[in-house]
Amino acid sequence: MEKTMTAQEALQRLKDGNAKYLTATSGQGDISPAIREKTCKEGQFPYAIVVTCSDSRVVPESIFSAGIGELFVIRVAGFVVGDIELGSIEYAAGHLGTPLVLVLGHTRCGAVGAALDSGHHAPDGYVKSIIDKILAAIGSEKDSDKAVALNVKNSCSEVEKNLGKKLSVTAMGAVYHIDSGKVEFL
Repeated sequence: MEKTMTAQEALQRLKDGNAKYLTATSGQGDISPAIREKTCKEGQFPYAIVVTCSDSRVVPESIFSAGIGELFVIRVAGFVVGDIELGSIEYAAGHLGTPLVLVLGHTRCGAVGAALDSGHHAPDGYVKSIIDKILAAIGSEKDSDKAVALNVKNSCSEVEKNLGKKLSVTAMGAVYHIDSGKVEFL
């Protein structure tokens, strides 16, 4: 774990980790007792912040072959960004010095699918706030894959607009293909 890393170096590390993951049959990151003890004593210095979906098929530490202390992961259905997520990003970038925010959407996202289907089945309850954010991001788009990309880009824009200059953090987007395991950087 490096304490200082540029956003470009962090991005390359994510890409390299995903390349390892594509052929892995078990976890690749360090989860040893030694790393648990080290991060307990010395703290965490994640090289990237990953905002992603709560979907159980999307596991950033596995997808990027990362171990304990390497990624600061924020999970929320539909990988939307609001005040709570911005606060978490602000903490990681401002207090931990993490230079890169990756908004990681994924194919076959249930929240995006629910937004696309909301004309037929209007959501209610708390999930409505998530669907409303996704609908605002995707507009009239009807294609699921294009809607996912639009939602990712919107979340990146929220990060850049609210925290980019304040914290010198770089936000970028990607889509995880749940069938192949490949991450497509946008």
